[in-house]
Amino acid sequence: MRLRQPPRIKVLEAAGAIADGRVHLQGGLQPGMAVARVTSSEGDREYRVAVVVEGSRVRAYSDDNGTKFRGYVGYPIISLLMLMGVLPRDQRVEEALKGIDWRRLNETYKKYAVVEGIVLKQASSRAPPAQVEAFRDKVMGALRTLDVELDESLAQA
Repeated sequence: MRLRQPPRIKVLEAAGAIADGRVHLQGGLQPGMAVARVTSSEGDREYRVAVVVEGSRVRAYSDDNGTKFRGYVGYPIISLLMLMGVLPRDQRVEEALKGIDWRRLNETYKKYAVVEGIVLKQASSRAPPAQVEAFRDKVMGALRTLDVELDESLAQA
């Protein structure tokens, strides 16, 4: 099954997960393949993620809700693609998104646009909102060039 494009806030959540040190590579980065465990922002959940990159075709697995139940490229997959160098990174933006309680915000406000506004305001003391938005848009553009397919066989990786 081909995964849909994610809500754009998931790019910011992925960058925050990297800055928080919540992406734990299993066996390091191998050419074209990576496996990781990604801890949720509250630390009470852990997602299994595996990615195989074959040019612009990406086979991916993650058991996060966005990927598994909503059919889009979830933030754990995005964060792994960033670490693999497939998607752009910006260290200043990552640091600006450090320490955000994503799940609490998402559950409290239930609208990604509202949460994104709050996140941009929180991050503004560390990075200009325009830089964060430009980074988000750059990653979304790069994601559009990829054909990301859910591959359940990678669950065993």
